[in-house]
Amino acid sequence: MKVSILQFPGTNCEYDTQHAFKELGAKTEIIWHKSESIPSDTNLLVLAGGFSYGDYLRSGAIARFSPVMKAVTEYANNGGKVLGICNGFQVLTEAKLLPGALKRNENLHFISKYHHLKVINNDNKFLRKLNNNDIVNIPIAHHDGNYFINEEGFKKLNENNQILLKYTDRDGNELNPNGSVNSIAGICNKEKNVFGLMPHPERAMELILGSNDGRAMLQGFLEA
Repeated sequence: MKVSILQFPGTNCEYDTQHAFKELGAKTEIIWHKSESIPSDTNLLVLAGGFSYGDYLRSGAIARFSPVMKAVTEYANNGGKVLGICNGFQVLTEAKLLPGALKRNENLHFISKYHHLKVINNDNKFLRKLNNNDIVNIPIAHHDGNYFINEEGFKKLNENNQILLKYTDRDGNELNPNGSVNSIAGICNKEKNVFGLMPHPERAMELILGSNDGRAMLQGFLEA
């Protein structure tokens, strides 16, 4: 399997992401934001976390206009699998490849810690190795992780099983760290080939670092 990972100015998790997928046996390639195409052998395209363009305008808003994003949109619209992690999730919402938007955390502070998540819908390639209601422990590190969507959009997310992950405590009770609507931590598009989440599964690959729950999350793509 070939995983291509986008790199924008300010991205800082591309090598963590590359390491994670190499650990799972995938081939990887990092793609600079000025590229106008996606490698033809790409099986999964990842927009990694970080602070693309310093997030000076709005998280992901400038990266959305990078040359590579036209190719990303074409790749996604043709059914290619796309995963956006943290800032990558923000970029995908700005590019309208995922519904909703990411705002400043409710408390206006940067949050960096491990946080539990509940699997809400596993009928997709991303979470197929997990079960509904499973609890995983995955790091979060964001200042603009407050997911917002209007009432009509939220209804569609529910109807199409697009809500994938929610923030909870270790017992599965909702515990919202940033003010996200309905404690949403991750979603997908209606076609279920574009995925976005604020937590960092690539940072939860080894028990020595606190958790290896990220392995099962990313393995689903390798067996798709």
